[in-house]
Amino acid sequence: QLQLVESGGGLVQPGGSLRLSCAASGFSMDDYAVGWFRQVPGKEREGVSCITSGGGWTNYADSVKGRFTISRDNVRNTVYLQLNSLKPEDTAVYYCAADYKPYPALCSALTPEDEYDYWGQGTQVTVSS
Repeated sequence: QLQLVESGGGLVQPGGSLRLSCAASGFSMDDYAVGWFRQVPGKEREGVSCITSGGGWTNYADSVKGRFTISRDNVRNTVYLQLNSLKPEDTAVYYCAADYKPYPALCSALTPEDEYDYWGQGTQVTVSS
């Protein structure tokens, strides 16, 4: 079964940090661009960041630029999202998704979610005092 599994979420105080992981099984992630999304209950899911299949290009939503960093380790078949300087408004369920791109291609945090082929079940990030 082809799956993505997120981990690393939790409760953190404002200004704190977390590192989220997105691990793939059943397929080779090195042929896929990967995006991170987040969703607050009752609101539309929004794109946060993305990274190309080769890892040479990244993109971020304006709300997280300078605070979040996406990276990937294709040997481990895992993509990471480092969350620094967290704010209460970052509280959400964070999802990763994989988009088949077995060639050099740019990605955007604004890429519609229906472009992605596989989704994880999400991991909760809560930023609160």
